[in-house]
Amino acid sequence: MALRRISPQVYRRWTLAALVFLAIIILTGAAVRLTASGLGCSSWPKCERGTVIGAANSHQIIEQVNRLFTGLMAVAIMGALAGSLLRNPRRKDLTRLSLSLVVGFLLQGVIGGILVLSHLHPLALMAHFLLSALVLVASLVLHQRAGEENARRYRSTVPDRVRTLVRAAAAVGVVVVTSGTVVTGTGPHAGSNNGEPVKRFSLALDSVARVHSILVMVLIGLLLYLYWQIRNTPLWTLLEDRLTAVFIAVFMQAAIGYTQYFTKLPVALVAAHIAGATAVVITLTRLQFLTRAPIEAFSAHAEQVHQ
Repeated sequence: MALRRISPQVYRRWTLAALVFLAIIILTGAAVRLTASGLGCSSWPKCERGTVIGAANSHQIIEQVNRLFTGLMAVAIMGALAGSLLRNPRRKDLTRLSLSLVVGFLLQGVIGGILVLSHLHPLALMAHFLLSALVLVASLVLHQRAGEENARRYRSTVPDRVRTLVRAAAAVGVVVVTSGTVVTGTGPHAGSNNGEPVKRFSLALDSVARVHSILVMVLIGLLLYLYWQIRNTPLWTLLEDRLTAVFIAVFMQAAIGYTQYFTKLPVALVAAHIAGATAVVITLTRLQFLTRAPIEAFSAHAEQVHQ
């Protein structure tokens, strides 16, 4: 029996579901660490030896909720992959992108196991968050491409200097997020509740936090310069909304970061900071999409015919 094909519009909704669950899992993962539930379950993939689901205390419940959302995310990701094969017409670029989500999810499972077995080593914690951010970016690209025509080439929609600034902002954003994970690996919220010592980076928290804040200021400066470059030009209409979204996300991150530092890192503000980091990743990625547009394959072919 032939499988039922789906329309591009339906498939794009499937990719949105994967995107939403990937963003949620970053937040639920943060809740696990910030409530000291990182070792609420002593085993993986089971909660305890001989127990698949544990609910003996709040830490086990929180970790189990995170694993539940992980399962829902897996369903959404597999749906995106299956949808790319059932989409009419089928596109190889969408299949490759959806497959990258599957690979990222499997790697996350491996790192999650390493986190438990290494008793929440900060390097594994860093890798877990950074891979989550990378997979989130891939899902954003998939959702964007699913709404575009299939294209072999792209054309630039902005001058080279503006595109360079947008890319530079993304590059600095990567460094900002990475340095933030170093601060996390140095700070007090290790994620364990069982009293066992959890390894932290042997760095001065004041120093790594200062480096992180300087990088945030560099990013804000780049965004302000980009504002100045496009003011009173037609590019303002194109970039204003998404550039403003990036600026708000980064500025709020800076405000939350300074507040949490001077208030001794309360859990609620740390959670807000992680949510803000996710917002920065999303808004910076969506800004990149405005700097180019696809040239439809048939249009490129038509240009060659008429040359």
